[in-house]
Amino acid sequence: MSSTIPFIEARFFSANEGRIELGTRFKKHLRKLRCRRIPPELLAPPEDVNAGGDDSDIDLMDIIGISADDAARIQRRVKRILEYRKAASGLEHLKSDDRERLEVLKDGARLISIRNEHHADELAAALHEDMPWMAPAIEVVWHAMRRSWREGLPGLRIPPLLLDGPPGIGKSRLARLLGKLLSTSTTVIEATGENASFGVVGSQRGWGGSCPGRLIETILQSRIANPVMVVDEIEKAGTAVSTKGHAFGLAEALLPLLEPLTAKRWSCPYYQVKFDMSWVIWVLTSNDYQLLPEPLLSRCPPIRLRHLTLAELVAFVRREGKKRNLSETSIEAICEVLAHPSLRQHQPSLRVAARMLRRAADLEQGPTLH
Repeated sequence: MSSTIPFIEARFFSANEGRIELGTRFKKHLRKLRCRRIPPELLAPPEDVNAGGDDSDIDLMDIIGISADDAARIQRRVKRILEYRKAASGLEHLKSDDRERLEVLKDGARLISIRNEHHADELAAALHEDMPWMAPAIEVVWHAMRRSWREGLPGLRIPPLLLDGPPGIGKSRLARLLGKLLSTSTTVIEATGENASFGVVGSQRGWGGSCPGRLIETILQSRIANPVMVVDEIEKAGTAVSTKGHAFGLAEALLPLLEPLTAKRWSCPYYQVKFDMSWVIWVLTSNDYQLLPEPLLSRCPPIRLRHLTLAELVAFVRREGKKRNLSETSIEAICEVLAHPSLRQHQPSLRVAARMLRRAADLEQGPTLH
């Protein structure tokens, strides 16, 4: 289910009402006014007029001319109207190609919503069945989904999540699965590979290689106002420093986006236009939340997650193996390797299991070598 909300603080005017179209409308209106002012005695006798009165008006309008003074006044009025429109649009500072990109949002953006509380229960159950060791995070999502329905919100609203726990337990996988179940777009951003905040929120014009961020790009492509945005290992994000020595960190850039009141009128650094980002579903992951600044933690209280057990890992392999149509032999072989005594000194890792599943699928489903 979905509804549509206003998303961008800008006005878009029809392409069919440009300078030429407005000038033609004014000329037609002027001819019509002058046609009505012609004294009745100067009109043709009734028997010479066509049956339809409108046809006589059209004939007279064709005869009435537009003087040079009339044309000049019309052009001045058209110019003023276009200037007023340009100022009212909020987009006058952008190039034409940027305005065209934002035009897809002129009718708003869709909000993914929950059908009812039972639907929320089903989604939470599906998440828990796949990743039971993520129960603390799934419970937060479950209550948020039910609350969105009870409060009659136009769409699904989930508070920002900070999933904190050891590596290899599937924190970003949980976010991807949530996006898949909700049928919303999902973008995963590796904080270690991004240029500080620029990859997420974009950079201001004037910075070298300025561009829109992944956040607005995701919404422009999907036209969905509540996508799942995943920032992986946020505590490892670097800080960009401008040529003037100004530092710009990812955590600081995210603060206004994580607060509903400020996110509702968030100003994009690149487009310099305000957007309603208050519905975005943020999932941040970390291995050590203590490395994060306090303002971020106050907006995203960390959800502490544990290692998964060997039994949970084996159950995951069996479920995933069936989904990938692997043979029972391959599935059991992976389970035996993961349970081997030589690996007991290491914590069970979902990442290792996923790699083994991909390798098994490649071997079984790959071409036969001659």
